[in-house]
Amino acid sequence: MLSSLRPREKVSFKLHLVYSVLEGFCLGVIALNEFVFVKSLQGSAVQLGFLFQFSMLVFLFLVLFNEFLRRIPNKRLLLRYTVLISRLPLFILLFFPHHQESDIVSGLWHSLFLALFFLYYLGSPILFPSVNLLLRQNYSVNNFGKLYGFATSVNKVVMLIVTFLYGLLLDYDRNAFTYILPFVSVFGVVSGFVLSRVPYAPVLESLKPDGICVSVRKSLDNMLSVLKHNVAYRHFEIGFMLYGFAFMSTTTVIVLFFSDGLQMNYSGIAFYKNVYNIGAILLLPVAGNWIGILRPRRFSVIAYASLALYLLSLILTLSFPYYFSFLGIDIYWFLIPYLLFHSVFAATMPILWNIGSSYFSGDQNVGLYQEIHLSLTGFRALFSPLIGIWLYLVFGFAITFAIGILVLLIAIAFMIWSYQNQRLPDQIDL
Repeated sequence: MLSSLRPREKVSFKLHLVYSVLEGFCLGVIALNEFVFVKSLQGSAVQLGFLFQFSMLVFLFLVLFNEFLRRIPNKRLLLRYTVLISRLPLFILLFFPHHQESDIVSGLWHSLFLALFFLYYLGSPILFPSVNLLLRQNYSVNNFGKLYGFATSVNKVVMLIVTFLYGLLLDYDRNAFTYILPFVSVFGVVSGFVLSRVPYAPVLESLKPDGICVSVRKSLDNMLSVLKHNVAYRHFEIGFMLYGFAFMSTTTVIVLFFSDGLQMNYSGIAFYKNVYNIGAILLLPVAGNWIGILRPRRFSVIAYASLALYLLSLILTLSFPYYFSFLGIDIYWFLIPYLLFHSVFAATMPILWNIGSSYFSGDQNVGLYQEIHLSLTGFRALFSPLIGIWLYLVFGFAITFAIGILVLLIAIAFMIWSYQNQRLPDQIDL
């Protein structure tokens, strides 16, 4: 593969690959973060809702951060400062109580943990577009997908291995996060510095006379204009709002279901996460073809239905908690279809979430449409996770999951109706 690349591509790909390996380690550890907060830190359900909320809420700042990103010519230096500010503070976790016999139940430690990860996630609105910007300058059109896909696959493999090993370690020492998460701090900073070495030629833009506040207001006006006039895209985002509520309101409750409802150990949790992620990796190439054939609104039906079906599998597991043990892991019979449907969901949703909006825009407006999409993600994160926790505390697991399924069925019906009745000639999604 490397022999056919231009020198600039070859250097960029090597750096991208190292970055992907380091980020794979970080993601593999973070994958169990919510379970660590509940099982090891003994955080409350409401605090868990905040932890998940932070990972999505930061996209509300996307419009403001994008203005800063456009105005700062030295993107490489910005990337370095971002990882230092957002990831280096995780090293503080090394000073948490980390003896096996100690119970980390103090509200101070809970608050500090939440604050550290809010800061960690706050770097995402800058890091995500920066990665694409740096790579897009160096990869040719023909090689971009191939090289990006290979690096992503390596990233996923590393993540799966780390998640499995980390789960085993946490079963041995439930407070192992106090000395493993500092490695995430170090690896995260190093990965950002490695990526910043990718060759980059600053694009000099003419100075904008408008201040930040005026520019942000104009961006918001453009967003509202798109949603007002592009009916098909507006329908797509309404469907996503319904889906997003169902997903965000049940995700943290699923953590509690595995941790408290099924009393699953870390090894078991890591096993289930890895199995559906392996399934997703195998299905990703197929899913990539499906969205081109079906178009986003019809493709979204598959993603939404798979989420509804895996929530139904959890309800059935709650009602019929039968299992057999294999290598020390409890395999619940109704969690087998959960793994299947979650694999489909994990393969289809990232594609729909990342590129679905681009089908409704011309080439010049792709960035604006994705900005709208991500900002709405942050908006629904304001309320969905905490409503889900409230539903669980009042009604329990089954009702919370059932409400999620009902909302998803409404989203599915709306997407089918939209595609059949709003196939507008001035939209790309036809």
